[in-house]
Amino acid sequence: MIRVLPPELINQIAAGEVIERPSSVVKELVENSLDAGATRIEVDIEQGGARLIRVRDDGVGIAPDELPLAVASHATSKIGSFDDLEHVASMGFRGEALASVSSVARFALTSRQHDADAAFRVEVDGGRLQAARPAQHPPGTSVEVRDLFYNVPARRKFMRAERTEFAHIDDLMKSLALARSGVEFRLSHNGKPVRVWKAARDEQAMLVRVADVLGENFPAQSLHLDHAAAGMRLSGWVGLPTASRGQADSQFFYVNGRLVRDRVVAHAVRQAYADVLFHGRHPAFVLYLELDPAGVDVNVHPAKHEVRFREQRLVHDFLFRSLHEALAQTRAGQVVDASDEPVAAPMPFRAPASSGSGNWPSQASQSRLSLGVRDEPLAGYAALLGEGSPMPLDRSAAVPLPAMAESDPERAPPLGYALAQLKGIYVLAENEHGLVLVDMHAAHERITYEKLKAAREGNHLRSQVMLVPLNLSVSAKEAAAAEEHGDALAAWGLELSRSGPSTVVVRRIPALLEGANVEQLTRDVLSELALHGSSRRLQELENELLSTMACHGSVRAGRRLTIPEMNALLREMEATERSGQCNHGRPTWTQLGLGELDKLFLRGR
Repeated sequence: MIRVLPPELINQIAAGEVIERPSSVVKELVENSLDAGATRIEVDIEQGGARLIRVRDDGVGIAPDELPLAVASHATSKIGSFDDLEHVASMGFRGEALASVSSVARFALTSRQHDADAAFRVEVDGGRLQAARPAQHPPGTSVEVRDLFYNVPARRKFMRAERTEFAHIDDLMKSLALARSGVEFRLSHNGKPVRVWKAARDEQAMLVRVADVLGENFPAQSLHLDHAAAGMRLSGWVGLPTASRGQADSQFFYVNGRLVRDRVVAHAVRQAYADVLFHGRHPAFVLYLELDPAGVDVNVHPAKHEVRFREQRLVHDFLFRSLHEALAQTRAGQVVDASDEPVAAPMPFRAPASSGSGNWPSQASQSRLSLGVRDEPLAGYAALLGEGSPMPLDRSAAVPLPAMAESDPERAPPLGYALAQLKGIYVLAENEHGLVLVDMHAAHERITYEKLKAAREGNHLRSQVMLVPLNLSVSAKEAAAAEEHGDALAAWGLELSRSGPSTVVVRRIPALLEGANVEQLTRDVLSELALHGSSRRLQELENELLSTMACHGSVRAGRRLTIPEMNALLREMEATERSGQCNHGRPTWTQLGLGELDKLFLRGR
């Protein structure tokens, strides 16, 4: 028998979709406060949210005659038409949150508008709304949620320990604090203050908030990003590859102020870091993407955790290129923390236009790092990249550099000047901040790798015809992707043609990938094209091969270098993109400041 469900049951079903745990209630209430224009939000929690959740703000408030509507199902002031739904700019818009919360808890709403003489309060107990009555309250709104899930025992049994539930609330408040820098947030638990984030009025104040959430070392180990193109703007901070984490627990991505988890975003970030991140590590970042609200659909998830971009490929490419270019500018010596105090922002770095040139003393007298033919097994790969060796060698005599004391400290290179070599593995150098240690093999491996990539791009990689064309059965979507992106794939040396609704033929492959599993390669490429509209699988495979070539073509541990050769290596590092880490994501250098050295020897104590 078909029946119409009572409103109380409808709200409880909606609560099951929206309210997963106490932190879900906090999210809905705080987002309402933000939409109300609040500049100060206080969140009081008792027993992990099971006993009490109270959110107070100084927003615009609610008119007395609208208080009952505020807790009614599908009642909202944020949208009124389909056009509004297409251009959602507020955090909430469904009109379900307060009705859902009040159906599974003892609920009270008190509000006063800024021009009103008095405040009014409504209470809901088990879905039963009581009449509004006068109350004492400053301008703004307070929402009290007591005994969450008291009338839904099955849901209450799924709640975790008090510490666990409050940890989820704490994490949520951190993400909200990063979303709205101009709002003051306060969080307390069982009557004790836990977090206070003062309103941040400038970038430096925002960095303090970022450091409080991601750790005090994050600002000094990150790059500031602000890039706009194609009607979009990406800003924020991305962590350096050498400051990666074992878990993806320090990743905050906001779309028009809304924290989201999106596979397009995740894929673009992963590809941008692919060439610099150690295996199994995750980058840390706080990024803000701004675009026209009509370009993103936020109405795809009950809890609004996910979004859908209307121009998915455009957004993916914009994110990848912005992050990739920012990371490409990182060079050894760029970030130096020589003090005992955390650095508020990365130190500026003046990168030379090309290796072997710059504004530092006696740069003209330096040579490139010279390798003998016996140390250079790259000649056999030259045919794949075109005529000539991809590693230009300069075997001219090197002239020693001046000592550190004889140079102008303000014009000293970031990595300083070489002092000695340790065990044939590490180069020791002195700069104005103290001691620099360089892993010479890892550093030269990155330098060689970047030169090989430049040679590949400059010589147009060759492709080779397959002796027997390979016929593959794929999905109709993947076959369409092969047809649509045929020219782009051909530029990378992979020639595909659609031979049927669900079949493709592979006729050419890049010469660099001779011996690779062509079928698996083609399927991987088409799968990414069908899903994301773009694929870097070919480039990634070629980069893996070039990385192996660079490893074999770099100076080996145990080889003795002269002082001029060491200095040449340092200058090459300063001029090479991504030279702060090797091809596998390991750091190539580290700085020991005078403060750290003094600590080792207990100086000044």
